[in-house]
Amino acid sequence: MDLTFDLIAHDTNLLQNVGDLPNSKTIFGERNMPQKTKKILITGATGYVADQMLASMKDRYETVLVDTRDVNRRGEPVEGVHIVDLINPDREKYSHLFEGVGAVVHLAYKGRTGDPLDQFQDEKQNVEMAYNVFRTAYDNGVDRVVMASSNHAADWYEHSLLHRGSMDIVKPYDLPLSDNFYGWAKATYEHMGFLFASGGMGEGGDGASGSAATGNLLGGNLQTSRKMGVVMIRIGAPRDLSTDIYRGKPSAFKRDLGAYISPRDITQLFQKSIDVANIENEYGVPWQVVYGISNNARAFWSLANARQILGYSPEDDSEVKFRSGVVEILHEPGRIGPIE
Repeated sequence: MDLTFDLIAHDTNLLQNVGDLPNSKTIFGERNMPQKTKKILITGATGYVADQMLASMKDRYETVLVDTRDVNRRGEPVEGVHIVDLINPDREKYSHLFEGVGAVVHLAYKGRTGDPLDQFQDEKQNVEMAYNVFRTAYDNGVDRVVMASSNHAADWYEHSLLHRGSMDIVKPYDLPLSDNFYGWAKATYEHMGFLFASGGMGEGGDGASGSAATGNLLGGNLQTSRKMGVVMIRIGAPRDLSTDIYRGKPSAFKRDLGAYISPRDITQLFQKSIDVANIENEYGVPWQVVYGISNNARAFWSLANARQILGYSPEDDSEVKFRSGVVEILHEPGRIGPIE
């Protein structure tokens, strides 16, 4: 989510429609019917993303807050935070916090350091933390996990194809390919979430080997354990696009205009991901990967399934919100109008 790449954004008129999707069921009916107010657990509760939506979350849900510290980035105390290290493999130390929880919002992240080629160990710990969150939620009967992924889960397309004009838009179900360990870890979270959503674990999916495994597969009994709903949100640029930062860097500014997501839009997207009753894909698996951006004129990631499955209706457009920067830095308008 920390996007520091000086990239050339491909400025194109994008049309996102239900034809982009593997699942084109109706957007009306039960998918958009919110469930009753529930108890949710938020990890990374003092972090940057949580800070943008915590007040609204507390108003809407009963919240359990978890982090490794109890102050936000401004040094202000955040009331009610349980100090927990979710990388710790001893899940019994924090399992009790997941009891009675209807949904988990996983925002926690261990920062990476050093040379990009040396960041595997840091990101490996983030993968382990994601597993601990999924597993503890699963063991405690949590209905849904909404996890912060990143556009970097599939950033190879952006780095290698979009900015050369070889591709116009990246869709959520394009094969997640990244050229860095940060994106690799995010893509791994997404695949791990599918394991817990598929119903293939437990009896028939318990890692049996040899003839036993073959028998389970041929017997068709892999769908025997419960399916935990999972929504992976590939967050773009959840920050103010200050003109001063981008002056002299038009390519980076154009790119982040496409990636921007406003506080009210990111709040809406996470709440929709928690509340919408039916998130099944075309195969009946309650698992979705969606992009987390506003209704940006310069977007190059598809919002089609976020709109169709979750009922996401972003209210902001970076082209309008940062109009003065567009005029000063780019000297050219983007496509104006909602992305369908």
